[in-house]
Amino acid sequence: MPARARWGLPAPSERSAHLQVHKDWPFMRSTLDKLARILTMEREQGCPDRVVIGGLGKFLPFWIKEAQQGAQTAHLQQAVRNIILLLEGYGQRERQARAQAVEQALAILAEARQRLEEEGEAAPADPAGPAEAQPAAGAAQAAAATPEKPVTAPAPPAPVPSGPDLDQPVTRAHGVSATYAKRLERLGVRTVRDLLYLLPRRYDDYSTLKRIDQLEYGEEVTLVATVWDTKTRQARNGIHVTTCILADTSGTIEVTWFNQPYLASRLRPGREIVISGKVEEYLGRLTFQSPVWEPLEREQLHTGRLVPVYPLTEGIGARWLRRTIKSALDTYAAHIPDPLPADLRRRQQLMGLGEALRSVHFPRHAEELAQARRRLCFDEFFLIQLGMLRKRRAWQEREGYPLPPGPLVERFLAALPFQLTGAQRRALEHISADLARATPMSRLLQGDVGSGKTVVALAAMLQAVAAGHQAALMAPTEILAEQHFETVCRLIGELTLVRAPGGPEEPVRVALLTGSLGTRDKAEIRQAIGLGQVDIIIGTHALIQEGVQFASLGLVVVDEQHRFGVAQRSTLRQKGDAARVPHLLVMSATPIPRSLALTMYGDLDLSVIDELPPNRQQVITRLISPRERERAYHFVRTQVKEGHQAFIICPLVEESEKT
Repeated sequence: MPARARWGLPAPSERSAHLQVHKDWPFMRSTLDKLARILTMEREQGCPDRVVIGGLGKFLPFWIKEAQQGAQTAHLQQAVRNIILLLEGYGQRERQARAQAVEQALAILAEARQRLEEEGEAAPADPAGPAEAQPAAGAAQAAAATPEKPVTAPAPPAPVPSGPDLDQPVTRAHGVSATYAKRLERLGVRTVRDLLYLLPRRYDDYSTLKRIDQLEYGEEVTLVATVWDTKTRQARNGIHVTTCILADTSGTIEVTWFNQPYLASRLRPGREIVISGKVEEYLGRLTFQSPVWEPLEREQLHTGRLVPVYPLTEGIGARWLRRTIKSALDTYAAHIPDPLPADLRRRQQLMGLGEALRSVHFPRHAEELAQARRRLCFDEFFLIQLGMLRKRRAWQEREGYPLPPGPLVERFLAALPFQLTGAQRRALEHISADLARATPMSRLLQGDVGSGKTVVALAAMLQAVAAGHQAALMAPTEILAEQHFETVCRLIGELTLVRAPGGPEEPVRVALLTGSLGTRDKAEIRQAIGLGQVDIIIGTHALIQEGVQFASLGLVVVDEQHRFGVAQRSTLRQKGDAARVPHLLVMSATPIPRSLALTMYGDLDLSVIDELPPNRQQVITRLISPRERERAYHFVRTQVKEGHQAFIICPLVEESEKT
């Protein structure tokens, strides 16, 4: 008898099949995945035909019925027929023959699932629209005879089609009432998009499937068994105790739930269920206490897999949240337009966006979870880089001050009691060339503590001063600001400059502005800054407070960039002329790998000082855990007793509403 007549598979037209696969995509995906999970477990256990109660022969008729409903294309129908032929009579075969059949069936399932993904994503947005016009036969032959022209440039990516409105209220998701929506707000979930991106904080691995006679105390396992008997009683303390006897082909085990009397009506004798949990021991016998359970015929969300564990809040249960997110994925994931072109995804070996969201919530195995995370991480970094590039372009479109190098910097370098290292000279050359342009500089100067970043930054500030402008250096703490002030004054020494042609030699003027200064002192320094009577201003957050206005700010130097908020750095840059913006030099001693630095600071050019001056004391950096805090304090006290200094710095980017 032909396979089609035997199994009753329909033969829809190609056009209707293309539309139907889009409609039934989640159902067929679930059907394929269900059999794939069972066959994978079967393979891992050596193909004993015991993964499901009664063997595959009992399970297959149910699966075939679902597959018949979902197989709406010729390719899927053929895949179902091939699987049926492979697994027919499975229980009567030798284990080696079973293993071969399982491997072949898993390969067919994987290929069918991939084709289903491609066809589901390629389904037309407007099913009622006209079919695409086909070229006439003569035209097709003529086109085939015409030699192809070389492609001179890749075609621009097609516009991303509009998909479902993910920014609609979360109440549009199935099962989310107004009451639950208010509770979800406490988790930061207000829209359907928020719900889809509420990612698990960890996963419980319930993918290990065992028989009852294989259970061991203390392990986390999944068990498929049949309910023999269920009873509920009320203990003296008022707690309802529900006891269920489960059995498989290898033995029986007692399972207990507390304060769930309704389970007695749900766990009826003869029902096949899947339970996952920790194997406990009571009175010398192995048992389960309050495990997670699901009916065997339902797609497992809470058992038999890597189970997602989400952040919860009062009134939101773990099972409800898993079901709700799964329902939202089934509704929206297949229709989410992917902003990344297909060619880019292929080159980078990335999952589609919808598939990544499904897999990060409900991964079939660890490798799939890793691939899903990789795609979502790519998106995050990619969007960061787009934002950085847009910020960089906007910055470069503005006009800055061209600050040509002059003899002041040369005299400063010649007067230093030491020679710059090769890395310092290279960094200074890059900075000096940037300052000479009218395009505002944005550069990160990275180097370890003691590598000589300050002297390079000072040379850059002197280049701004020689061009008739001011320079400001902002440090995150008063201690560091005072250190910079003392270092700058010591390095400048008696350095002078001529401010106007034919004018006298005048010293370079340096000022320190911090919050701890007295009111009168701060007012005098602010006035001097506004009148242009100070060349180099060193300070803390006081530099960006109201009342501080620069006469002609040409260069901003920020020490330890990561300790300042974006708004704070932007405020300091806006202290200059409204028509022009100052150059920006950021210094950091944080040892960031180059690739990560370019990612984090994509709007900045990068200069690295990767060598220390000769005879410089090596700086040792150690990371300790919170439990070693007292030992660290003891080390500090010991060093202070020996006459050394110690700084304890508490980072604060900006004050919170509570401080």
